[in-house]
Amino acid sequence: MEVELITREDLHKFRIELLNSIKAIITHQAGYTEKQWLKSNEVRKLLKISSGTLQNLRINGTLTYTKVGSIIFYAYDDIQKVLEKNKINNSL
Repeated sequence: MEVELITREDLHKFRIELLNSIKAIITHQAGYTEKQWLKSNEVRKLLKISSGTLQNLRINGTLTYTKVGSIIFYAYDDIQKVLEKNKINNSL
C-alpha cells in the first residue's frame, strides 16, 4: 500500500482550481462575459465611487487608463489588480 502525503500547498492549489472551475461554470450558465474595457461610468458603478474619486485614481496613478478621443477606458484586469493590491486582512 502506497502512502501519498498532501501538503498545504497541494490543498491551496486545489482550492484555486476548484474556485476557478466554479466561477467558470457560473459565468457560463449566467451567460455573463467580462468586458475587457470599461468606460468611466461603468467603473464608477462597479466600484461605487464618484467621478471625482475616479479622477483622483487616474491623477495619482493608482488606476491606469486609455483615452480614445474624449472617452476614457479602463482595463477590467487593471481594476482587479488594484483591488487585490489594496486588500486588507484584518484577521487577528
